[in-house]
Amino acid sequence: MATPTPAAAPPEVPEADCHEHAGHGYITEKDAYLKRLKRIEGQARGLQKMVEEEKYCIDILTQVSAMTKALQAVAMGLLEDHISHCVVDAAVAGGPEADAKIKEATDAIARLLRS
Repeated sequence: MATPTPAAAPPEVPEADCHEHAGHGYITEKDAYLKRLKRIEGQARGLQKMVEEEKYCIDILTQVSAMTKALQAVAMGLLEDHISHCVVDAAVAGGPEADAKIKEATDAIARLLRS
């Protein structure tokens, strides 16, 4: 009977990899983000209630606009945290990781601009 070969150790993840929990740029502001998102969740429920109660169209649209701005503020904060933490760390490390993080950030910006 052959002795099983031990599994290869997983490759070390570079410090700049923000896909790892400890590397998220927003982690120091997590509670603030959760608080904002819960407020936005409340706004969404309020919008549903307004439609259920057949409120005036413009009043509903005003609330949609407020909710959209709140989501955009969260997105901009997350983007800023990502760039100042994850992208900067990758840039300092250099190499293909830096190029990948810059591409990832520019792709995220493009998605935000399209929304």
